[in-house]
Amino acid sequence: MSTTASDPLAALGSLPGVPDAVDSLRTSVDRVYGHRVMRRRSNEVTAEAALRGSRGSAALSGADWNLEEVRRRTDFSGEDEARVVGAALRLTAEAGQLLSIWRQSPLRVLARLHLVAAGGATPDDAVGRPRLAGEPVDEPLIEAPLPGAEEVAGRLEGLSRLIIAGGSAPALVTAAVVHGELLALRPFGSHNGLVARTAERIVLIGSGLDPKSICPAEVGHAEQGRAAYVAAFEGYTSGTPEGMAAWIAHCGRSVELGVRESTAVCEALQRGAA
Repeated sequence: MSTTASDPLAALGSLPGVPDAVDSLRTSVDRVYGHRVMRRRSNEVTAEAALRGSRGSAALSGADWNLEEVRRRTDFSGEDEARVVGAALRLTAEAGQLLSIWRQSPLRVLARLHLVAAGGATPDDAVGRPRLAGEPVDEPLIEAPLPGAEEVAGRLEGLSRLIIAGGSAPALVTAAVVHGELLALRPFGSHNGLVARTAERIVLIGSGLDPKSICPAEVGHAEQGRAAYVAAFEGYTSGTPEGMAAWIAHCGRSVELGVRESTAVCEALQRGAA
C-alpha cells in the first residue's frame, strides 16, 4: 500500500476510474436490495449468496467444485480439495459473527479467521498467529515475493490502525485494500487467500454497503478467473496509482458480478412463488 496522504484510503478513492467503479457498484447494490423478493425472503437470498461465495473462494484456492456438489456434500474431510471447500464454508459462516469485533480489533478477527479456516489441519502452535521468521507459507496461487515476518507484523499493525481509525473512504476501496494487503503479506502459514477474501466480505457487510451479505465478491473473483485475479493483484503490489486503481476496479467488478448472481437468485425465487 503506497500513499502518504493523511487519509490514505480516501486518497485512493480519488484515483482515476475509482469514483466511477464506486458509483457503478452502489447502483448495482441498490438495485438488488430493491428487488421485491428481498422484502420477504432476504434470508434465503443471504443463505444462497453465502453458499455461492464459499464456492467461488474455494475455486480460487484450487478447489473448483460445481455448486451442486458443494450443496450436496456433507463431509469435507479427507482429500485436500474437500478441506479447502470446508474451510471456505466455515469462514463464510463465521464472518457475520465477527462484525462487532472488526472495527475494534481487526487483528483479533484475522487470527480467528485463520483458526476457523485451519480447522485442526495445521499444528496448534501455528494457528491463529502471524508466521514467524523462516516458517513456510502454503499459498500456491500467489507467487509475489513473500515479505519477512518483521515486515508482516509492521504492515498488519498499520492496516489495523487504518481500520480502527475509519475515515471517509468508500467501502469498496477499504475492502479492496484489506483484501490486497492480506494477499500481499500472506501473514499465516496457510489459507491466506480464503482469509483475505473473507475479510473483504466483512468490510463490505460492516460498512453498510451490503448489510445482508447478498453481494458475494468471491463469486465475481472466481467468475473473472484466476489469471485475471492474479494480474489485478499484481497491480496492487506494484504500488502505482494505475495498478492500485486497477485492483480496486477489479474488486468492484467482482462485487457487481456477485450482485448479478444474487439478482438471478431473486428472480428464481420470484418465479417459484408465482
